[in-house]
Amino acid sequence: MVNATRKTRKPLDMDLLEPSDHRVVQPQRVGVSAKGMVSTQHYLATEAGAEMLNSGGNAVDAAVAAAFALGVVEPAASGLGGQTMMLIHLAESGRKFCLDGGTRAPHRTPPGELERAEQLRGHKATTVPSTPAVLAWALQHYGTKSLEEILQPAIRYAEEGYRISPLQHYLTKRELVHLRAHSGAHLFLKNGRTTYPIGSVFRQPALAGTLRRLAEVGIEDFYQGEIARQIHDDMVTNDGFVRDDDLAQIPWPVERRPLATHFSNQRVFTFGPPGAGRTLIEALNLLDQFPQSQRDPETLQGALLLAHVIRKANLDRSDRPDDPTLFAQELELGEDITHLDYAKRVAKRIQSRIKTHGDTSHISVMDAQGNAVGLTQSIERVYGSFSASPELGFLYNNYMSAFEYQDISHPYYLRPNAVPWASVAPSLVFRGNKPWLTIGSPGSERIVSAILQVLLRLERGASPFDAVEAPRMHCSIEGKVSLEGTRMRDDIPSLLRSRGFDISVRDPYSFYLGCVQLVLHEDGEFIGVADPRRDGSAKGP
Repeated sequence: MVNATRKTRKPLDMDLLEPSDHRVVQPQRVGVSAKGMVSTQHYLATEAGAEMLNSGGNAVDAAVAAAFALGVVEPAASGLGGQTMMLIHLAESGRKFCLDGGTRAPHRTPPGELERAEQLRGHKATTVPSTPAVLAWALQHYGTKSLEEILQPAIRYAEEGYRISPLQHYLTKRELVHLRAHSGAHLFLKNGRTTYPIGSVFRQPALAGTLRRLAEVGIEDFYQGEIARQIHDDMVTNDGFVRDDDLAQIPWPVERRPLATHFSNQRVFTFGPPGAGRTLIEALNLLDQFPQSQRDPETLQGALLLAHVIRKANLDRSDRPDDPTLFAQELELGEDITHLDYAKRVAKRIQSRIKTHGDTSHISVMDAQGNAVGLTQSIERVYGSFSASPELGFLYNNYMSAFEYQDISHPYYLRPNAVPWASVAPSLVFRGNKPWLTIGSPGSERIVSAILQVLLRLERGASPFDAVEAPRMHCSIEGKVSLEGTRMRDDIPSLLRSRGFDISVRDPYSFYLGCVQLVLHEDGEFIGVADPRRDGSAKGP
């Protein structure tokens, strides 16, 4: 039996108030249940998902309810204006599939021509939102409850409000200049100018109205009805590119086969392009070429190996982009980065280098029937485009920043109706023919490295909470290693620096290094863990 619990340490990023302040909620990071489990980045979204399981819903119902709720209580990370990707396992049929809910550039997009500021902020930074369509599709085809019932927790949180956490206060303060300069200010700043105090109740009546209309009329209204008209008018007024004809082509998700590999006697399924599952598959294949004793991230050799593997996997993803609707470029080059033969060749090169002398939101759900869901959604960067319609109450994404702007032959080059790069990698791990683990994280290019380190620690027998809470690192394509240095042995940064890596020491429990949510099923129990790096919780029915 896995040891599920351990004393929870307080993340430095959250240490902005005295713990005695009664307004500050301390989420339950570890949950145990015999009837299913929900783990999300915000405790109220977890409550929404658990509410669905308690009332007889399945894992898809719980994931969709939690996703809509996250758009309310974690608005800087996700919402109706963003995109959603899902990985689903259906126990009855044994089917595993991805719902590719990639957003797309509007018809009027000028190919490759946006200035950097326009890619990042303002109405021009926005692509066609896919989150409402993806969540509705999943619910209609694989859930058991009505949209009206699923939306009730989200509507309640928007109407009644929730308390601002230290982390939300910090992020808002960090982005205050950009918020003040754009239309999101009137929705997310007090009097349009200042941050809401920690512990204060934040209500969103405009968003509540939008959600209520969706519950009454249906998701199609977002794309072809009154809500679509309001988005169109807001975009016209503010020089955005999205129009009613973009929205009218509802971005229903595409069902795709997941990528798969074996790792440590387990079968791992993850999200393919435009997501970053290829990167995770390559990293796992590379690590599997080394003895388990050499891939312990707590040791000098293990940390050095991990830095090389993360860097190489991300570099290959960048050099060999793949669009599932076109063709596999890496196959043309004879370089399938997910193939074991490729991993064996690369591992030999890495072996010679390691010899040594000495945000986005993620939801994980499982239910008692054996269904499992990993869901990752985002409005791209923190606070997305910083822009919103005051009548509708949600932020528009800034996925225009996620396109390629230089190489016109690139599959993710900015052109009308193109889809952007995505870094999501919701994953399922099977033992035999049963799902053992569902896992995922936000964090852009740090998503894969965060998941990878949790899997490595679980492999070595760490408890689920220990595996998630443990100090984390990431290596960029350029060789910059970001790590929670004060929580690691002090000779690890020194070794990495001596081997040519640049070192960036991050705060303990760094917001930058991802936020893993996992649910694990073993010995008749579901164990959920919410990463202490954010406001999440885990709970079962």
